[in-house]
Amino acid sequence: MTVYLNGEFLPLAEAKISPLDRGFLFGDGVYEVIPVYSRRPFRLDEHLARLQNTLDGIRLANPLSPEGWRAVLARLVADAESDDQSVLLQVTRGADSKRDHAFPRGVPPTVFAFSSPLVTPGEAVRAAGISAISVPDPRWQRCDLKVISLLANVLARQQAVDAGCVETILLRDGLLSEGAASNIFVVHDGVLLAPPKDWRMLPGVTYDVVLELAARHGMPYQVRDISESEVRSADELWMTSSTKEVLPIVTLDGQPVGNGRPGPAAAQMYAWYATFRDEVMRKADD
Repeated sequence: MTVYLNGEFLPLAEAKISPLDRGFLFGDGVYEVIPVYSRRPFRLDEHLARLQNTLDGIRLANPLSPEGWRAVLARLVADAESDDQSVLLQVTRGADSKRDHAFPRGVPPTVFAFSSPLVTPGEAVRAAGISAISVPDPRWQRCDLKVISLLANVLARQQAVDAGCVETILLRDGLLSEGAASNIFVVHDGVLLAPPKDWRMLPGVTYDVVLELAARHGMPYQVRDISESEVRSADELWMTSSTKEVLPIVTLDGQPVGNGRPGPAAAQMYAWYATFRDEVMRKADD
């Protein structure tokens, strides 16, 4: 596997990072994950804008121009074996000569990127739906930033794994935040509900696609705060992400969601999504 590290393309086994790197010591860095369909990155401009927003949020200068990032992606995507890929970009505040919480001066950032195959749920999983648990959201108040400090998300996701589930739904002050590694949608009385883009959740590109498809095809939807009671009494729950696409949740905390089977709204949205993926994502110019 070829990876990119600090201006070089090299085999993964040869890529080395200092133990004093601030990403390793403090989780002081950001990342972005970009889906690639038929070797075409999807909505690269939006992903790079989100990367820039996160860099601005932690006061770290972008080490590459948009053209520079495009060149890195082009090389990684071309060298990878799979046509459908998931490309990770990661930037940390670099490696100083000492461990100090304050920002170092004159230290170049560490820039890393690599591509892996994009693996999405099979039809059997989608037809059966998945199970989830819920926990109080313990995270900080800048969940809109895509930073590498993901320990709270890791612990929440592991709680789901320990319970034999796929995802953990995070609730804060009686309201839906998001999933440990996904956005969460609710269907109530034929209306699709989505939590607003604010500090409580990471704004997902797939989240945007789902709302665009709902608007295009006339599915009623609202973007607003969603109460815990609405989550628990939902007719349907979905998790969405670039790797999970649109995946129905059929049990929450051991209780059935709706009738305990994937609902018609999820099936309709996934059909629209699959068509959009094949007719637009795979033919994207970027």
